[in-house]
Amino acid sequence: MEEKIKNLEENFYKDLSLAKTIVELENIRVKYLGRKSELVYLFSELKNLSQNDKVIYGKKLNSLKENFTNSLNEKIKNIPQEEDYLDLTLPSISPKRAGLHILTIVTNKICNIFKELGFKIVEGNEIEDEWHNFTALNIPLEHPSRDAFDTFYLDIERDKNKFLLRSHTSPSQIRVMENYKVPFKIISPGRVYRPDKVDASHSFMFHQIEGFAVDKDLNFSHLKGVLLYFAKEFFSKDINLRFRPHFFPFTEPSAEVDISCFFCKNTQKEKCTVCKGKGFIEILGCGMIHPNVLENCKIDSKKYKGFAFGMGVDRIAMLKYRIDDIRLFYENDIKFLEQF
Repeated sequence: MEEKIKNLEENFYKDLSLAKTIVELENIRVKYLGRKSELVYLFSELKNLSQNDKVIYGKKLNSLKENFTNSLNEKIKNIPQEEDYLDLTLPSISPKRAGLHILTIVTNKICNIFKELGFKIVEGNEIEDEWHNFTALNIPLEHPSRDAFDTFYLDIERDKNKFLLRSHTSPSQIRVMENYKVPFKIISPGRVYRPDKVDASHSFMFHQIEGFAVDKDLNFSHLKGVLLYFAKEFFSKDINLRFRPHFFPFTEPSAEVDISCFFCKNTQKEKCTVCKGKGFIEILGCGMIHPNVLENCKIDSKKYKGFAFGMGVDRIAMLKYRIDDIRLFYENDIKFLEQF
């Protein structure tokens, strides 16, 4: 027994002196202190010794086990940290790449189409005053959109002019006309806010894109041409437009624009869940800029004409990708967002 203990101790310290990594030290621990180690075997041999030898060699084996453990721990402390369990042969873990949000993708695509037509991108203010959000846009004081139930008013007022979270992107039109020299063609994307009850088709915060142009001799045909180009580029080359008379305080004449359903293509429209059998889908509102709006911005309405249009980015995205619930855009569901 004495010879075996001596040989075991010599072999342990010899191996320990050669070890240079955490992995090698772990192998030594298993070899000399593991369940199938020679030390465990020597402990099992104690039962074959006399009572006196059991006491003597039992103490030696316990002392040896303690020395082995302390020596290993001390050696581990002196191993350089950068070598700790680093296996360069293992394949690396590729991190997931971040992507743009679907609404950002759609906004960028829409803006890029209009940039091809010479439009310049201008982002407006999300906090606006009543003049730019309502009054300058020819929206009368009694108009329901000015009511507190339809607008987020702030506890800020200056010169009897209340401030609010803009309810549409049209204030950008006023600010550009006040500060830019005619002619110009502008596209203005951004968030807008209305105190709507959240459901599958409504949200208190959503996204719009305002487009407008002011120049000499502009007419409704120019507006129709611009919107037709957009619809064909964004949705499908086979798209047709339909203009329906409508009313907006800031445009005259005004119209709502429908596109022919690019899902059923009028072949099985009675079964189409998108156009619901109508064959057309509403996408935006438009019109010629009202003379009062031009005059409010000190632009001579007899010399210059303008057209304007506005669309909801969320609605356009829902149509394009057949998404049936606007809330999906804001729930941060990775499985949903990764589809785009």
